Amino acid sequence: MKPELTLGSHDLADALANGEVTVHYQPKIDLRTGAVVGAEALARWTHPRHGFVPPSFFIPLAETSGLIDRLTQCVIATVARQGALLRSWGKTINIAVNVSAKNLANLDFPDQFEITCARHGYSCRDITIELTESATQTVEHLLDTLTRLRLRGTRLSLDDFGTGYSSLVQLHQLPFSEMKIDRSFVIGMATSRDCRTIVRSIIDLAHNLGLEVIAEGVETAAALDRLRAFGCDLAQGYHIGRPMPLDAFRAWLTDCDPNAGDGAFRPGDPAGTPLAI
Repeated sequence: MKPELTLGSHDLADALANGEVTVHYQPKIDLRTGAVVGAEALARWTHPRHGFVPPSFFIPLAETSGLIDRLTQCVIATVARQGALLRSWGKTINIAVNVSAKNLANLDFPDQFEITCARHGYSCRDITIELTESATQTVEHLLDTLTRLRLRGTRLSLDDFGTGYSSLVQLHQLPFSEMKIDRSFVIGMATSRDCRTIVRSIIDLAHNLGLEVIAEGVETAAALDRLRAFGCDLAQGYHIGRPMPLDAFRAWLTDCDPNAGDGAFRPGDPAGTPLAI
């Protein structure tokens, strides 16, 4: 039986209360140095009867049922707690958290975010807030909220760039730190000249605006090499590492380059081997 046919808001509320919603981490590397510099935190829901529930189902459910604030705060609290653990293990990286436009509609969000981080001994500066491009259509008027996040040292990332309809004026006005190229263009580079042109143009546009660029959906060494040649700053994808729970992520970080000890990703070493979700 499909979970989307049977699970409702009460199931999600129970999941949040019972600790069924966890966080997995997908690593990000600096294409110039190979260093592992960050990770994206991805919410995962494992239902006791239905098993894995896809984010494409439960995130819209959270938004429509009024549970999105609880879900986001759950993820942020987990990231702050586990980020502090990683730091105590000598693994200091920036962790990106996806945030809904509905979260940013809450004027208290920046204060709640800072309080949650402080409660777990983690810095707002070590977290990036990711916001999808399509969401900028509804949050342009929330410039104050975004600015208050930036004043706390939190980075802001425009996710899935190229798939929405935001104007360059919006891109210029909103205080983003980085732009994230949508995976469809990155994967498409292998067979499409248009995709290669789009990716290179986005990288040039972002750099001209003073933004860093991260490419997601990097699944081959060829894509990694092409992005590096285009001057892309950061990358994530299955060729680098799949999303993984904290303990597996810690082991992945340790295995990146055990001889050099510099936390660098080396294509072809165990760090480049995809791990099962």
